[in-house]
Amino acid sequence: MEAKVITLPAFYVVGYQVEADVAAFESGLGKQTYQTLTAGRDQLLNKLNDHVILMQLYPLTPEFDPQADRFVHMLGYAVSHPDEIPLDMVSHAVPESRYVTYTHKGLESEISRSYDYLYNEIEMFIALK
Repeated sequence: MEAKVITLPAFYVVGYQVEADVAAFESGLGKQTYQTLTAGRDQLLNKLNDHVILMQLYPLTPEFDPQADRFVHMLGYAVSHPDEIPLDMVSHAVPESRYVTYTHKGLESEISRSYDYLYNEIEMFIALK
């Protein structure tokens, strides 16, 4: 699947946020965060569906290296309102905008191929500004 630029309306995500480089996230931190999120999914009263969202927020700097630099990974659920969230979770408002979307196909251990593909296509992503 190729990366696509899409336009999304504003929405909220509630879940867990961790800051790590790719290696740390892939070494089990991502899976642990996912398991914690799905175990507590019934605590979210305003959850729109059961689809887990992985958002990765990268600094927009030319020297950014996801293999070496830490960045924000957020796993959560779309919610109608970020009210009454569990104390250990965070909410993130996602503004209406254009976004890059991509679905990794394959083993988790091969996800670095997807990251390489996305990072090598950075010119397309910079055009979103």
